[in-house]
Amino acid sequence: MVKITKEAALQYHESGRPGKIEVKPTKAYRTQTDLSLAYSPGVAYPCLEIQENPDNAYKYTDKGNLVAVISNGTAVLGLGDIGAMSGKPVMEGKGLLFKIYGGIDVFDIEVAEKDPEKFCEAVERIAPTFGGINLEDIKAPECFYIEERLKRTLDIPVMHDDQHGTAIISAAGLKNALEVIGKDIKKVRIVVNGAGAAAISCTKLYMALGAQKENILMLDSKGVITSDREGLNEQKRFFATDRRDVHTLAEAVSGADVFVGLSKGNVLSQDMVRTMAKDPIIFALANPVPEISYEDAMAARPDVLMSTGRTDYPNQINNVIGFPYIFRGALDVHATAINEEMKMAAVLAIADLAKQPVPDVVNDVYKVNNLHFGRDYFIPKPVDPRLISEVSAAVARAAIESGVARRKIDDWEQYKDSLSVLLGQETKLTQKLYSTAAAHPQRVVFAEAIHPTMLRAAVQAKSEGICHPILLGNDEVIEKMARKMDLNLEGIEIVNLRHPSEQERRERYARILAEKRQRDGYTFQEANDKMFERNYFGMMMVETGEADAFLTGLYTKYSNTIKVVNEVIGIRPEYKHFGTMHIINSPKGTLYIGDTLVNENPDTDTLVDIAKLSATAVRFFNEKPVISMISHSNFGSSQSDGAHKVRAAVEQMHELYPDLAIDGEMQIGFALDRELRDEQYPFSRLKGKDVNTLVFPNLTSARSSYKMLQMLDADVEIIGPIQMGLNKPIHFIDFGASVRDVVNIVAVAVIDAYVDKIKSRINNRNN
Repeated sequence: MVKITKEAALQYHESGRPGKIEVKPTKAYRTQTDLSLAYSPGVAYPCLEIQENPDNAYKYTDKGNLVAVISNGTAVLGLGDIGAMSGKPVMEGKGLLFKIYGGIDVFDIEVAEKDPEKFCEAVERIAPTFGGINLEDIKAPECFYIEERLKRTLDIPVMHDDQHGTAIISAAGLKNALEVIGKDIKKVRIVVNGAGAAAISCTKLYMALGAQKENILMLDSKGVITSDREGLNEQKRFFATDRRDVHTLAEAVSGADVFVGLSKGNVLSQDMVRTMAKDPIIFALANPVPEISYEDAMAARPDVLMSTGRTDYPNQINNVIGFPYIFRGALDVHATAINEEMKMAAVLAIADLAKQPVPDVVNDVYKVNNLHFGRDYFIPKPVDPRLISEVSAAVARAAIESGVARRKIDDWEQYKDSLSVLLGQETKLTQKLYSTAAAHPQRVVFAEAIHPTMLRAAVQAKSEGICHPILLGNDEVIEKMARKMDLNLEGIEIVNLRHPSEQERRERYARILAEKRQRDGYTFQEANDKMFERNYFGMMMVETGEADAFLTGLYTKYSNTIKVVNEVIGIRPEYKHFGTMHIINSPKGTLYIGDTLVNENPDTDTLVDIAKLSATAVRFFNEKPVISMISHSNFGSSQSDGAHKVRAAVEQMHELYPDLAIDGEMQIGFALDRELRDEQYPFSRLKGKDVNTLVFPNLTSARSSYKMLQMLDADVEIIGPIQMGLNKPIHFIDFGASVRDVVNIVAVAVIDAYVDKIKSRINNRNN
């Protein structure tokens, strides 16, 4: 775990723009018309609509996506009562987590008021601004009163995350931990060390899952809370035990099945752990120092199931697994509250998610290959991208069914998809690619199956139903890798092209290739030798129809692959060249970039082919191409050879395709700024149009552009390279591509293959 120093933390918060969050406009604001719509006089119309029907605030304002993170600074993290203003960095941090995990906007509000009545009055007066209120870092017992009162007086969701966030995550963890060891929650003995807001809420939720009150012992700083003790508040009195034989923590944990620590560090000793029941469950949640360290607990009892609040150990109880998604679901149905049904729905959704196969992105982040449900993984990781769709949907459904939702959801799958798009996990384009591919799965050859990324991608693509993978490589090596990586190869074909059993197929492929290339000096023996190479063999599988599409590139140099493609597959007869395209998905829209891989320094004729190929490719994705031919100059402002070849290509395209929206040469700034372009060059064929396709003058500029965007903007998704102009669906993979990158290309390759089949059927009918 990285050591966090005071200097580093202060520098992080101070550098650049101070703090961690900001407000950004979501509507156009450049013109006078924009400003008149945003403010006076246009803003009066939504104001009047809201006056007529207050629920219209969800329609015309950010209320439905805005949460207040409110604190009085009386219980800030482990710092205690440091005051409202001192707690502001924590509240900003909470706002950041809401945004990055739930897509929720936040105003952090620090209220300098310790009196619960006055605090509530302040919150009640500002509540109309928000769709929900997250109470934070308010000390017990005042926090109980404050939350209960605000839940009664307000018609929006209110949740004190310090109580319920920890409760929800730990309840999901406890449910699963007990399932792992086969114990019944109704029978286990539970010790809760701590009696603050989180401890009270956690224990109540455990009881809602089935834990029996008589089997629970709760301790505060004075020891076991017993019914004969004087001065107990209402919350502690509820959990007071009638037993008189236990007073200390050591006595309480003896024979206990579960220890939940919500107190302070190093209070649970190894000797205490040794006295616990078989397969003890320990949730040591004090932070940053737990009640007992992971190492000490495991050394004392190797059979322990352990959770902490820390990221560097298994089974982290982290509130971020819950609150962004609970509020997301509540906001999306315009809920009037977060009730017990919604909290339990979150518990069950989180618990269930841990039992499902773990996405590759989670394994990558934690540098592991085989996370699966068990002792070391019974709580989902905070980076799991499925949390937003599964937990939010469960909460939203519970809100509707329990009667606290103002808005209904009819299509739950569409809702889940929209949540993935919201956080950029998927875009509408990739969703469409996946759904289309899944409707028409094809046989896809993975040339480099012994590459871990390619092997994972093949398994994932099959599990998502978008293709029938064929793995090229040594079957024994692939199966050994799969076992080590905990991958299921059931139903996946493996072809060991060098095995003696493939001799007949190699020779058959060689005869076909030798006959096809005989005028290029190919002999049968030369062609047969090449069939021992995965790219030649795999492409011949597609050429002969024994597979539908082919992927390569993680190992092989592009120049070598391009040579094989030209020899085996060839270019479509209507073109003299082929190329590739990368798709850039960003919050500002989708851009198609060509050529990004093949033609290093294209001449005019090659640029014409690239422009034609790009137009066809954009139509393939069901968009109308609007193409800008990029240069360092604008419309003849330079007479250099580079500018001239672009200008000549545009002239040819205008002559060949008078109805196509294409123009240039132009600088990229004018290409992407419609208003500036229309003002300066009103004669352009692109007038009034937003460019969606860029054709660059050479490979260096094209690759540099999309790579730079990829590195600078985390919100940008890159799909590609996508081949343009080959006779068969042969697709390439960028060196260093992730599993998701490969699966994206698989989806494109599958659709490419399916479209080819449709075209062939149409041609056969016409002939």
